[in-house]
Amino acid sequence: MENSPMYSSPPIHGSSIVRTVLTNEELTKQYYEECAFMANRIGSMRKELVVKLKEAGSTHDWSHITSQIGMFAYTGMNAEMCDRLTNEYSIFLTKDGRISLAGLNDKNVGYVADAIHAVTDGKSITTA
Repeated sequence: MENSPMYSSPPIHGSSIVRTVLTNEELTKQYYEECAFMANRIGSMRKELVVKLKEAGSTHDWSHITSQIGMFAYTGMNAEMCDRLTNEYSIFLTKDGRISLAGLNDKNVGYVADAIHAVTDGKSITTA
């Protein structure tokens, strides 16, 4: 069996798609509108998660969730808390407490907040 080279050339079709979109005024406008929509949705999920955590009874300061940007949020939970979320609530996140906000929606954000409260109640979290 022949070894594959360590590096290969990426396929050209991805760059062709980008060129098509960004050289067409209508497609470019649509692209940026869709990017803004996704960013706004994730921002609203950040806010909603913090609201739901407070409604669940959490006394932690979760403002670090809303002050961050991007698809992921650093929650401040430790590895043990993250393991509990995964094992007891089937919520998957990295062991350093980063969670994907893209997976949150209006139907599951309350469940996630309740679970986070259950594993963090009475314990300290890292907010920086």
